[in-house]
Amino acid sequence: MNKTYKIALGNLSKLYGRINETQQIYLPVRRGGTLNFEKWHESAVVDLHGLKTTNTPKDLFLPQSEDLYTAKMDGTNIEIITKDFFDNAFVIFGVKACDIEAIAVMDNIYLSKHPVDMYYEARRKNAVLVSLACNAPKNACFCAAFNIDAANPKGDVATWILGEYLYTQAQNGKGKAFVEDIMGLFEPAEADDLLGLKAEIAEKAQSLPYSKLPLESFTGENMMKIFDHENWDFLHRACIGCGTCTYTCPTCSCYDIKDFDKCSGTTRFRCWDSCMYPEFTLMAHGNNRLTQKERFRQRFMHKLMYHPMNYDGQFGCVGCGRCINKCPVSLNIVKIIKSLGVEVAENANA
Repeated sequence: MNKTYKIALGNLSKLYGRINETQQIYLPVRRGGTLNFEKWHESAVVDLHGLKTTNTPKDLFLPQSEDLYTAKMDGTNIEIITKDFFDNAFVIFGVKACDIEAIAVMDNIYLSKHPVDMYYEARRKNAVLVSLACNAPKNACFCAAFNIDAANPKGDVATWILGEYLYTQAQNGKGKAFVEDIMGLFEPAEADDLLGLKAEIAEKAQSLPYSKLPLESFTGENMMKIFDHENWDFLHRACIGCGTCTYTCPTCSCYDIKDFDKCSGTTRFRCWDSCMYPEFTLMAHGNNRLTQKERFRQRFMHKLMYHPMNYDGQFGCVGCGRCINKCPVSLNIVKIIKSLGVEVAENANA
């Protein structure tokens, strides 16, 4: 079993400063009424007790906008100036279990198949993920439905807040190297100290209203049954195609590539895109999904069917609940699962 250590909560600023001496540290910072991962500084209002950030840690691996290269022309000569790859070590501290799993989803999308995304890969290699257990999951959370353990978050290093202490355990080689570097600030602890807390968190997570969803029907053999289901006709009607669900989702990975003509040359960059937009993948020949129903269906088919079919059963949703909290018309993946999952299962058993 990995060794357990603890540090008094009152000494966390000292811990952040120690980490920041050698690598940039990002923490949940409360500013302007929102909680987001930001670079730490001594006056930052760090809040490890907040449930989850508004934006997701995905932003640090796949920025909303990112330059790829610049092309300069001198007569008939073209000079391509590539962007330097990210090579600075950094730490993301306080990542909840759902967001850790979301990064694993992104790793599959960007790193598991050739060619890998070199920009994403460079950031992932240089990152240390320090997870934090959820002491108080709320009603919009449903990570338990996807078998994500809020009490035992993954990552390179896992942490828990119990009483006046932050407990920590390294989870892999990268995590052990990280903990060893800051060992002087910690004191030994017993893993058994956390048993009561873990049991309490697990009980809370399992008691939430969306913790048990009918996901059994979302298998490859039911793909066309779900795709052709008549419920899509009314499920999509309230959707206004704003894209809020995709921009707050920790696993949405679509982006567009554009060119921007500057006086000094033309810069090619990529920026987040949304499958909920009519212009998504629009080309000269048109678009394969012309209606809001088709776009709406595509998003949820991808999360619940296409992604798990391509990645050994791994769903493209981690139950973070951000879409529940942020959708302006109260549409979310839970409603889709309940509507289609139950009906397909009932029809199969009829």
